[in-house]
Amino acid sequence: MGKGTLDNHEGPWTEADWLALGETHERIELFDGSLLVTSANDYHNTILFNLMKALHPAARAAGLRAAQTPNVRLNNERTLIPDLAIKKSPITTAISSADEVVLVCEITSPSNAANDRINKMLAYAEAQIPWYLLIEPDFSGYESVALVLCRLESRTYIEHAAAKQGETLTSTLPFPLAISTEDLLAF
Repeated sequence: MGKGTLDNHEGPWTEADWLALGETHERIELFDGSLLVTSANDYHNTILFNLMKALHPAARAAGLRAAQTPNVRLNNERTLIPDLAIKKSPITTAISSADEVVLVCEITSPSNAANDRINKMLAYAEAQIPWYLLIEPDFSGYESVALVLCRLESRTYIEHAAAKQGETLTSTLPFPLAISTEDLLAF
């Protein structure tokens, strides 16, 4: 672990407490005074790599930057680590603010699917991040994946485009993109 410790902390965590943890091998997110510790398996990591390959050129062409597992401060009590974020600013800061982020992407895992589908989606919407991409692999064998691209309307995400296994998710917004479900599962 880093400089801080998870074991002997009492009470809710603050952003200062979270920052004091320093660099860790685990992904540790601050969510309303609680820490969420997540880890990814090889399937998840390969899907993330393939997603980055699909989105990076399109984001760059639109003058945006793609960042894998960035720290995104939603507010003083919430700093989350999406699997991928498309940002307006260069990737030079340890923590990005929500207003710099155009699109967040979350790949569900058996241990965090409910968080990605509900808690994190609601938190990103509350922070007014305009676009949310949810990638849902089939956990039984990682032989299929579904994609749902959502746009923010008021404080709620609305489905904008979707793709099932064998399809390609396409959209002209937030920038022209095409994500093949087949390519995401190229293990």
